[in-house]
Amino acid sequence: MKTFTATPADIDKKWILIDAEGVVLGRLASIVAMRLRGKHKASFTPHMDMGDNVIVINADKVQLTGKKRTDKTYYWHTGHPGGIKSRTAEQLLEGAYPERVVTKAVQRMLPGGPLSRRQMTHLRVYAGAEHPHEAQNPEVLDVKSLNKKNTRS
Repeated sequence: MKTFTATPADIDKKWILIDAEGVVLGRLASIVAMRLRGKHKASFTPHMDMGDNVIVINADKVQLTGKKRTDKTYYWHTGHPGGIKSRTAEQLLEGAYPERVVTKAVQRMLPGGPLSRRQMTHLRVYAGAEHPHEAQNPEVLDVKSLNKKNTRS
């Protein structure tokens, strides 16, 4: 039996719409990362960009378990001496760009490298319920119904 290796002609990209309202952040990020890589397909090839285009809406209404909302800290460095900065997840979710919490969670679930950076360009995250991708006819993936642990009330 020969091993199947996908070629660019074999790749079929779909558009997926996911509503993040009330969904636990880590569980959402792992599902989105799997869809971006294409691991849900039988024709998955590790060195090819097999994944779908994913649209995440209502990113500002994502849930965090435990005390992560107040205790989880995001760090970055300005490049200057003593330039370490930080914000909590609550500050990011209530700030101007709450979609960055979902984007960072998905990015950190992908392996690092040029292929993952290219796969991240197929992710679109929006804080509200509106998105400009109606023309692509995305199919809705109901993450809440996949597992009862995916939601938090």
